[in-house]
Amino acid sequence: MRGSMTTERLDRVALLVAAGQGSRAGGNVPKQFRIVAGKAVLAHAFDALAMCDEIDAIFVVVGPEQEEEARRLLIHRPVAAFIAGGADRRGSVRAGLEHIAQIGGAGEVLIHDAARPFLPPGIVARLVEALKGAAGAVPVLPIADTLVTDDGGVAGATVDRSCLRRVQTPQGFRFEAIWSAHQLWDSPHEATDDAQMLQVRGHDVKLVRGDERLFKLTYPDDFQKAETLFASGRRMCVGMGYDVHRLMVGEELWLGGVAIPHAFGLAGHSDADVALHAIVDAILGALADGDIGSHFPPSDPRWKGASSDRFLAHACERAAARGGVIEHVDLTLICEAPKIGPYREAMRYRIAEIAGIAVERVSVKATTTERLGFAGRREGIAAQAVATLSLPALF
Repeated sequence: MRGSMTTERLDRVALLVAAGQGSRAGGNVPKQFRIVAGKAVLAHAFDALAMCDEIDAIFVVVGPEQEEEARRLLIHRPVAAFIAGGADRRGSVRAGLEHIAQIGGAGEVLIHDAARPFLPPGIVARLVEALKGAAGAVPVLPIADTLVTDDGGVAGATVDRSCLRRVQTPQGFRFEAIWSAHQLWDSPHEATDDAQMLQVRGHDVKLVRGDERLFKLTYPDDFQKAETLFASGRRMCVGMGYDVHRLMVGEELWLGGVAIPHAFGLAGHSDADVALHAIVDAILGALADGDIGSHFPPSDPRWKGASSDRFLAHACERAAARGGVIEHVDLTLICEAPKIGPYREAMRYRIAEIAGIAVERVSVKATTTERLGFAGRREGIAAQAVATLSLPALF
């Protein structure tokens, strides 16, 4: 994703539609919020769009009373806006388009179903190229199976499949054209996708090559298929972080995002939370993305006294922008005092909260150096962390 949300007209935006209930998928959780390969379907779809340089901003349409959950699942991601959807898909898309129009509009818009969490490289580029000569473009696939009509449970006439195509999303449009089509729609028949609405207004819709991986999660079996596909299309990366800060009188003691009463605190340019600093370096290491000092130089006055949760949130944003999932964090604190045990669970929950992951994915341990070295002499506290991330294989 090239840029971020502004009040000026954007070149190209994405509208991620995530307002449905997905009852055919089974379960009591809307399918866009279900977890696949350690991450919500909605988050997978958002991250796939965010990795496309052609897109300037991503707007997310959610159903009534779903915004809080959507915000939680998309934590650390640059959502341009959350928009309340309508009673059906068409109403939700219209609400999204209206919001974009009210803030200045866009040159082009890509409308994508959150229930299609896979967006293979090349789809967006093909749509953008096709829109140079048309008001709309959609990805399609040919029909491989023989088609027949159902004549009361008996095979009827064979349907010529040579001219038939399966339509997928995202669908690309000149913004003004699709916004006008939605405003003027008055057919008694419900449109099954936005391209149909554009065609009714007399516009051509170009077809581009789709991808089998861009399937829609509709039925229970689709989720197992998605788990398998994500597992085969990702790689595991491990990073290690280490940090040390000096104990001093008159400083506050922050460890793992938790304030701990103690006679001494840790000294540093920021709040000197060695635990969070080590985790930040571990995540950045897994991404091969420098270290905490390169992102937050101690010479920069902006970070004087800064809360280290900002640093961890930043590292998590870097991971999310690349389609990464933080699978596990293992933290070890090295000190003689204070005792970490009474604060262990609070640290786990706070780290999980900042990182936007389940607390079960966070381990906090502590050890001493048997009174050897600076930690043994209670001169400072050290922390070591290991972060395990899964990343798209094509990243």
